[in-house]
Amino acid sequence: MMRSAGILMPITSLPGRFGIGCFSAEAYRFVDFLQGAGQTCWQILPIHPTGFGDSPYQSFSTFAGNPYFIDLDTLIEEGVLTLEECNAANFGTNDEDIDYKAQYDARYVLLRKAYERSDISKNDGYQKFVSENAWWLSDYSLFMALKNHFGGKSWQEWPEDIRLRHENAMDYYRRELYFDIEFQMYLQFKFFEQYWRLKRYANEKNIRIIGDIPIYVAMDSADTWAHPELFQLNENHVPYAVAGCPPDGFSEKGQLWGNPLYRWEYHRETGYAWWLQRLQYVFRLYDMTRIDHFRGFDEYYVIPYGADSAKEGHWEKGPGIELFRFVERELGWHEVIAEDLGYVTDSVRQLVQESGFAGMKVLQFAFDSRDSGSANDYLPHNYPENSVVYTGTHDNETLNGWFRSISGEEQKLARAYLCDWYTPQALLHRAFISLAMGSVSRLCIIPLQDYLGLDNRSRMNTPSTVGNNWRWRVKREQLTEELRMEILETTRRYGRI
Repeated sequence: MMRSAGILMPITSLPGRFGIGCFSAEAYRFVDFLQGAGQTCWQILPIHPTGFGDSPYQSFSTFAGNPYFIDLDTLIEEGVLTLEECNAANFGTNDEDIDYKAQYDARYVLLRKAYERSDISKNDGYQKFVSENAWWLSDYSLFMALKNHFGGKSWQEWPEDIRLRHENAMDYYRRELYFDIEFQMYLQFKFFEQYWRLKRYANEKNIRIIGDIPIYVAMDSADTWAHPELFQLNENHVPYAVAGCPPDGFSEKGQLWGNPLYRWEYHRETGYAWWLQRLQYVFRLYDMTRIDHFRGFDEYYVIPYGADSAKEGHWEKGPGIELFRFVERELGWHEVIAEDLGYVTDSVRQLVQESGFAGMKVLQFAFDSRDSGSANDYLPHNYPENSVVYTGTHDNETLNGWFRSISGEEQKLARAYLCDWYTPQALLHRAFISLAMGSVSRLCIIPLQDYLGLDNRSRMNTPSTVGNNWRWRVKREQLTEELRMEILETTRRYGRI
């Protein structure tokens, strides 16, 4: 990895007229903006269908794409939708915010119309896509058709015969829900057709896509339903325990995620076949991959099923370096960013070092007066070269919001480190961005909100909360020529062009 820079910007946050960012002309304009600003990386969040709380980290599939990202203008050009139909739909009223209920209510009606007019079964490209992706697409499409058939209920609440995948029930629903299943396959075909077109364009502009995969899959997902043997479930497919993390810098009470835990002994016995399949898939999707909650491979947090909070959990050993030795042997070397944040032990540090992956450094963590020892790791003069520096991640406050929220003592620590006592708070984000850019870390990623100097109203996610996350969108008029030149000059100044 050469010394370079990029911007963290979820696809959902792109501007556009249909209520949510997608693979539209605005995505291509953003690629052009990145290139013109001297950037070489575009980091996105997981691109899978969102489940509980609209979180990209709680998805109905670890392989499928989010139908919200399908560009409606492209479907209009294909003749399967009309402009009048799309303009008449209610996608929400605020172009800086995503109304997920409105998206769900309006977009799927339009997408169903597009499918019914597509005559897709006669499309050779579609048939090829279905054949090549049958290993995940078949289960996923049936899962989503069933989920809609049962009123959106979790698969754990379905009738026992299909919940436990009895063969006669599987055959019955495949017949009864044939067109609903084909609709789901159509959505995936259009998603990936548009995704690959955008990725090719980005790569031609020398922009690399940094993807993001959660370590865990959701309990209510096609992955868990179709492959219960991979997870710590009993004979009725009920979990013994679920995932989360203890209290840390993001949450004083810890986080109760509820994801099923892996049955690591089974994975080891199968030569980590499922992980090899999963990682081979994402290494093809992205130019670089960030693995969320990397420390879970060293030790994972076990919370008894039904517990009220994450405080009741304990740590158990994960697969460690053995998994990544398998991956490198079978798939070769790939660039990975290990999200090694939170409570980091010596064994986690060793795992990151042995893997050769780049760890993460978050500038906001450097000035925590409550934990000066841990904060020391995040001061730029202590960074290793093989790291990726961020001013903040999708889980952090914006720089502007963070500086206003920390104590007076911590503000003094930060200003003393910057040697900057006079810059107004509203402009101080520029000094922090320069601090990150000037660090020895090979890659520097800045959230777009921080370049724009936005406050916490534009925060992407507040961990352990539901309902107001993943909603922020940028307006096209905010991506100005002045901003592009500012980013370009900063990137050039610190040798990241």
